[in-house]
Amino acid sequence: MRLTCPHCGSRGLEEFSYRGDATVQRPALEAPEEDWVAYVYLRDNPCGAHRELWYHGAGCRAWLVVERDTLTHVVHNVRAVCREETP
Repeated sequence: MRLTCPHCGSRGLEEFSYRGDATVQRPALEAPEEDWVAYVYLRDNPCGAHRELWYHGAGCRAWLVVERDTLTHVVHNVRAVCREETP
């Protein structure tokens, strides 16, 4: 699988690190403990279209949102993370 970094172009997967689900939303600071437990520990294992966070550690060191099919590994879109999405 190859990812096309918006800054560096097409690169091999070995340059990137998968950093998690890009759809998970952090709870408010005053949220109950069970919301924080779910945020930290509970994750779905999606089959199909999914948004993920990837880090280009061996390149420009940018955080990326990758939209891909987890079943076929077809990458549909790669974009830089917006400030509001910064991990």
